[in-house]
Amino acid sequence: MSLFTRSRQLPDTEGGAVPDGDHSDGTSAADGTREGDAAAETVSGGDEGEGTVGETEGTGGEAEGASDRDGTAEREAAAEPEAAADPDDTANADGTAEPKAPAVEAPEETPDSPAPGWFGWRRRFPRTARGVAVGTSVLAGAVVLGVLLVPNRLERVNIEAFLRLPVEAILLAVVLLALPTRPRRVAAVAAGVFLGLFATLKFLDMGFYQFLARPFDLVFDWILLNDATDFLRESFGRTGQVLAVVGVIVLFAAVLALSTLAVVRLTNVMSRHRPAAVRTTLVLGTAWITCFTLGAQVGGVTIATKGNSEFLANRVQNVYNGLGDAKVFEKEAGVDAFADTPPDQLLTGLRGKDVLFTFIESYGRVALDDPEMAPEMDATLKEGTSSLKAAGFESRSGWLRSPVAGAGSWLAHSTFLSGLWVKNQQRYRSLTTGDRATLTSYFQKTGAWRTVGIVPGVRKTWPEGKYFGLDNIYDSEHLGYHGPYFSWTPVPDQFSMEAFQRLEHGKKDRDPIMAEIILASSHSPWSPIAHMIDWEDLGDGSVFHRIKKEGTNPTEVWKDPKRVRTEYRKAVEYSLHSVTEWLQRYGDDNTVLVFLGDHQPVPTVTRNSPNKDVPITIVARDQKVLDRISGWGWTDGLRPADNAPTWGMDQFRDRFMTAYAK
Repeated sequence: MSLFTRSRQLPDTEGGAVPDGDHSDGTSAADGTREGDAAAETVSGGDEGEGTVGETEGTGGEAEGASDRDGTAEREAAAEPEAAADPDDTANADGTAEPKAPAVEAPEETPDSPAPGWFGWRRRFPRTARGVAVGTSVLAGAVVLGVLLVPNRLERVNIEAFLRLPVEAILLAVVLLALPTRPRRVAAVAAGVFLGLFATLKFLDMGFYQFLARPFDLVFDWILLNDATDFLRESFGRTGQVLAVVGVIVLFAAVLALSTLAVVRLTNVMSRHRPAAVRTTLVLGTAWITCFTLGAQVGGVTIATKGNSEFLANRVQNVYNGLGDAKVFEKEAGVDAFADTPPDQLLTGLRGKDVLFTFIESYGRVALDDPEMAPEMDATLKEGTSSLKAAGFESRSGWLRSPVAGAGSWLAHSTFLSGLWVKNQQRYRSLTTGDRATLTSYFQKTGAWRTVGIVPGVRKTWPEGKYFGLDNIYDSEHLGYHGPYFSWTPVPDQFSMEAFQRLEHGKKDRDPIMAEIILASSHSPWSPIAHMIDWEDLGDGSVFHRIKKEGTNPTEVWKDPKRVRTEYRKAVEYSLHSVTEWLQRYGDDNTVLVFLGDHQPVPTVTRNSPNKDVPITIVARDQKVLDRISGWGWTDGLRPADNAPTWGMDQFRDRFMTAYAK
């Protein structure tokens, strides 16, 4: 008979009730034995707890046969003998035995029933299972606290940062304990996903601080992720790009899953141990209030922190400001002091001159201030000043404050040329699709200059070139270069300057030229880098294949921050030599050179300095050109003094045009 089939209760027979002192087999009730009951009584575990009780042996074969028509009673009685000897059975008033209602027992496992745990390991190894359960809960707590406590900047990740008590964790526990079962489960999943996104934002901040010296902008920076993948491909190859992208996607999915599982796990633990969880939450809340009131600290770090709430509040405010930034920028772009100036009155102090605006990638103040780089850089600039002076050139230098650091060169270039603070991609797009005149377009507007662009870093269509007022643009495919890339850099600076001479400046019977030249050799990762060779040996650039083989490996260089700074300094020196030697070789009385850095390098080089200053220098042989800026207070020579004036990069356009207006 199946254990899950309810058996039939049999009626009493004539011999079914035997007086206690008169058993047919001669035994007495006082003996305390009920052998017939022990042999025949069976209990079947039906859903209603009913069972079939067999009669004693004294009733004969009739009762025995009626107790189980399938002939299984004897086997079942043998399997459960303890049921017949229940000490709780009582006697009726007439002396007959009244059996106790049978207890409901859980069905035994069959060979086909599933084992508890994974393949039954929890039953076989209970201590191990207990340890795994406790360890999982501890790990879940560590994940949640880790997300809440980890700073969003790598240089701030230390032991003290994880010794704080976040109020957000306490508040989350209060909410989860207060909610009913179903809402609590939903809230746990939602909180886990939110924590995963929160952790992702912190990771993005870490990356942006490492390369751009600022946090990730939730409104404007999504487009930069595509630029980042392009940089990886150009620096480390297609394989490196694919591996990095796949790794980021896997990491994002893992963070979301891990944070969600962690919160759900902790929620289940708290619900199973609710009294202890409530007491613990009250204790932690009291501790937080006490530490916050007393201002308790560990290693200069406040123990009771509400930093995550402040962090989110700032981000929400930044998003709000970002969404309204377009209108602010549009209003600023509408104000232009030179918009109504007749073309024949623009830049009259430079008529007949070749004016070259040359950007040196990542040429920042750190190159001149850092103790590890300053001696060599000072020597390079001092040598350049002397060499130019020997060639009849004088120079003046100052400081500009860039809107970006680490990367985002196009934002700095457009700030310098437009006279507007272009700090994000939305402003850049608004600028380049509008009608705001730039410094270069004002040169074009006069009709007195041919305007050209030497942009070796451009490797695809650049429609913005027309906006900047350039008559002709020479990108990496149109400079005649047949040498190798140097990591990100498509064309070495010396070759770019020689190509400008060959394609534009060296032509006879030409109009004066206004050129925007971008020197890219000092662009990260600064490995390998080219070095100066004889100008006559440049040819089509094939000579640089050998030079690249002699260079360093970026993977090896970036393992050591000190070595990164050394290679950065060498790259900037190469760019400076390229432009100053070109001026000595090809410059004349009508050449005016303006060269500047576009932004500071990455924090690995700047040691996380927030400073965004870059040097700027004007060089000319005609003293009248420099006399017009005598009131600027700039320093003589190629190196600006530490206390030289510092302007916002957006101020240069109007100051320059005012100085050379008449």
